[in-house]
Amino acid sequence: MPERLKDIFFTRDSLNKFGDIVKNHYPEFDKDKFLSLIFTSEWESKELKGKMRHTTICLRETLPPDLKQSLDILYKIAPLVKGFEAMSLPDYVELYGMNDWDLALPALGYFTQFISAEFAIRPFLDNDPEKVMTYMNQWAEDKHANVRRFASEGCRPRLPWAMALPKFKKNPKLIFPLLEKLKNDESEFVRRSVANNLNDISKDNPDLMLDICEKWYGSSKETDWIVKHACRSLLKAGNKRALILFGYSDPKNIKVRKLELENKNVTIGTYLHYSFDLHFTGNDKNKVRLEYGIDFMKANGKQSRKIFKITENTYEPGTISFSKKHSFADMSTRKHYAGEHKIAVIVNGEKKASEVFNVAK
Repeated sequence: MPERLKDIFFTRDSLNKFGDIVKNHYPEFDKDKFLSLIFTSEWESKELKGKMRHTTICLRETLPPDLKQSLDILYKIAPLVKGFEAMSLPDYVELYGMNDWDLALPALGYFTQFISAEFAIRPFLDNDPEKVMTYMNQWAEDKHANVRRFASEGCRPRLPWAMALPKFKKNPKLIFPLLEKLKNDESEFVRRSVANNLNDISKDNPDLMLDICEKWYGSSKETDWIVKHACRSLLKAGNKRALILFGYSDPKNIKVRKLELENKNVTIGTYLHYSFDLHFTGNDKNKVRLEYGIDFMKANGKQSRKIFKITENTYEPGTISFSKKHSFADMSTRKHYAGEHKIAVIVNGEKKASEVFNVAK
């Protein structure tokens, strides 16, 4: 089993080095007190985020109480701190800078050159989105790609592992001018964030998001990639407007025949083998997004569907045979449960055939 992140970062060795860096730039720093405050009896039981937050609190106890003085020290050490330990710098701003935005927001813009501040900016955005977005739009023009990415990543309505931004989930229009600035960014790292931001928006405001995608699509190779990646959730959901945007054929002339399961009783840890024929009627070529969905049994006894892509291709009229398999091995991201499951073949967002099977331990 791979090592857990909480056991790799915020170790005694890494925090000792962190303390040395602070001491070198703030001679009054009591490193022994800092470490003794950190390593309490509860330390080992904390998860990664809990260790980060606890480190931030202990840093506050051993830095000057004045925010400007403490931030001056953090500015000096920011380029030198490596690894997740550096997350305590933007976390410090999130915890202790809410009452002085003129100090806090520039600090986040600086720290994000070295370690992402996308989590720390979110309470500020939730408090006053208009004010913070003026900073974000400035950061979108920064010379550092990390800062430009932060401008987009920080305002994602549904950033994973972070607090959601309900105001942007309800109305994301403040985000759009920023994404316009970044859509042709020279950095793929930044453009990917733009796509992910749009994908977030699509989950609450699909039509607004598609308005942008339809305007951008065809402008350049870079924006075409952004639009395609941004529409991934809508395509999986079979959104007709998204499917039309990319030229997928009407599935009425496409049929799935002879969906067969090699074994309708699958043991956890083995594979489900299945095959089917894709048949095209008419005289025209067909652009196809071919997927399969599995209704998995969950721990609560209910089913939940997960969509998997098979291929995207253009086919002449006729019949194509497919033979595929799906692993039922447990993974860190998916645990399997015994019970009735269903597999469906999906063509351009439309379910064409399905079969029930059972999974056993």
